[in-house]
Amino acid sequence: TRSLTLYFQMIGRGSRIIPSKDEFTVIDLGNNMARFGMWDAEIDWQEIFHFPDFFLENIKNDEDIEREFVYEMPDEIREKFGNSSIIDFNIKEEYKKIFAQGLKSKTVLERSIAQHALICVENSEDVFEARILAKLLKDDIAYRVKQYSYCIMNNTKSYKEWLEEDYERKLRLSISQEFAAKM
Repeated sequence: TRSLTLYFQMIGRGSRIIPSKDEFTVIDLGNNMARFGMWDAEIDWQEIFHFPDFFLENIKNDEDIEREFVYEMPDEIREKFGNSSIIDFNIKEEYKKIFAQGLKSKTVLERSIAQHALICVENSEDVFEARILAKLLKDDIAYRVKQYSYCIMNNTKSYKEWLEEDYERKLRLSISQEFAAKM
């Protein structure tokens, strides 16, 4: 919801005291904590009532909230890349470096693909095993592509889908090339 009042009403309903309940859990599926803060945080209601337009204009929308999300690779996947010292790759930081060097923005994705290929090769015995590992990176790839699309200001769904497919294709090719070079 984008309504602070509704947010508090929902919390209030769930937190009603009854004899058999001494605690409750808030499951926030609507990004309300990111939008409004913790439900028990201090709120200056007088300021909200005196300047409602200012308050409404500063409520974060879903896209802004999602831009702040950070993908964390699940431990069971991360463990499969135990031979690699660096698993993470910061697209935004890499984009800043590339931009400062005057290189093409697609260089960011090329470096990301190379890093993914490296960790797949480092943690597998053959090309087939490496490709299986690459499939485990689907969520990481989607996150990196989304971050890249924010950097270049192109957020159309079809473009991001195409980028993900192209990324995965280039990753498979890069893995094959890495193993071919070993022979």
